Amino acid sequence: MTTPASAVPDRPTEAAAPPEGGCPARAASPAVPLGGPDFHTDPRVLYRTMRNEHGPVVPVELPGGFPAWLVIGYRELHQVTSDGELFPRDVGLWNQWGRVPDDWPLLPMVGRPMPSVYFTAGAEHRRHALMVGRVLEEVEQFRLRGDCEEPADRIIDGFCHRGTADLISEFAVPLPVLVLARLVGFPDADGPRIAEVLRDLADGGPGAQEAHLRFGEHMRRLLEARRAVPGPDVTSRMLAYGGDFTDEEYVLDLMAITAAGHLTTADWIGNSLRLMLTDDQFAVALTGGRHSVAEAMNEVLWEECPTQILAGRWASRDTWLGGRNIRAGDMVLLGLGAANADPHIRQHLPTAAGPSGRRGNSAHLAFSHGEYRCPFPAQEIAETIARTGIEVLLDRLPDLALSVPERELVRRRSAFLRGMTALPVRFTAVRPTGDLA
Repeated sequence: MTTPASAVPDRPTEAAAPPEGGCPARAASPAVPLGGPDFHTDPRVLYRTMRNEHGPVVPVELPGGFPAWLVIGYRELHQVTSDGELFPRDVGLWNQWGRVPDDWPLLPMVGRPMPSVYFTAGAEHRRHALMVGRVLEEVEQFRLRGDCEEPADRIIDGFCHRGTADLISEFAVPLPVLVLARLVGFPDADGPRIAEVLRDLADGGPGAQEAHLRFGEHMRRLLEARRAVPGPDVTSRMLAYGGDFTDEEYVLDLMAITAAGHLTTADWIGNSLRLMLTDDQFAVALTGGRHSVAEAMNEVLWEECPTQILAGRWASRDTWLGGRNIRAGDMVLLGLGAANADPHIRQHLPTAAGPSGRRGNSAHLAFSHGEYRCPFPAQEIAETIARTGIEVLLDRLPDLALSVPERELVRRRSAFLRGMTALPVRFTAVRPTGDLA
């Protein structure tokens, strides 16, 4: 995603050193544990406290006692993501590998050195990124929209007769995985199993390692099936692409595409629906204002982007960033949600456009930035899935309303991903589409 230069305040070069003697107060500041309720209740308050106490680059501690730097300043994050040589996504550089146990829960998220679009750097990353970008560019948007509408209607048919539903577990979570599974080449019947694996993987809990192994097995079987019988899907296009990729590389890239697109898109849907159900400025979207759906989705990317913290980058050599002495091999986490709330960038946003002054402004960092950002075709696919799903839901159930007080809504217990655990609603019960024929 390209960020307009005018939206980025002037920043120091990476070689610039701090004043003589550095910053003793920041140097002595204790690391912030990367966990706890503050991250999933109102992280904006936490980010503001971090910014006041630590500045734009915060020393943090990952579960297990592993140190890292969390970049919460917009211009500092823009600097990191714009310099792929100084801050590559090369997990092999990490200076903590000697301490990492094999069962570390965050290992599937952080990764190990492996030939994947997500865990390579430099020329090797560009080789994978070119292939992934090309096969995703070939996804036809008109067909994709149909592939979203059909399962969305089918999912809604399962609960529309009741007059109540949980829009997270019954809609926002299953829809993206059904669409993505079909997109990469899985039969529709495999969608629920893939969704279960991805939930276990994304939350970084005790079952994450085992889920990662199961996920790989699903992809290996898919690769064999599509090699035997090609189809109009991403896996078949990968196999036809050429470029001397190994089966391991195909499997890992398919895992990256599916995992990166599933829960983040589900949270984009869920967070957008929550906003439309609780904020009067977006309530028109519930009564057929389709343009307001897009506005609500854009607002979410600014205020509650699904990926709050992204792992990661690693410093390729000693440097200074935001007044901090970053050592070679240090892990640098991208605080996407915090950077979007940085007052240094907020003061550059227009104040008259849209409900919150950000109508059409896509200078947010919800998809990261630079060489290792989410590929543009993947962003378009996620937006199509989310917007189509929401529009189908509102067309079918136009009088949606929360069935619990807003204060009772609970967020997922994660510092990395921001989404709802449930979104209970009520509506006028209607007959399933199959009963209307």
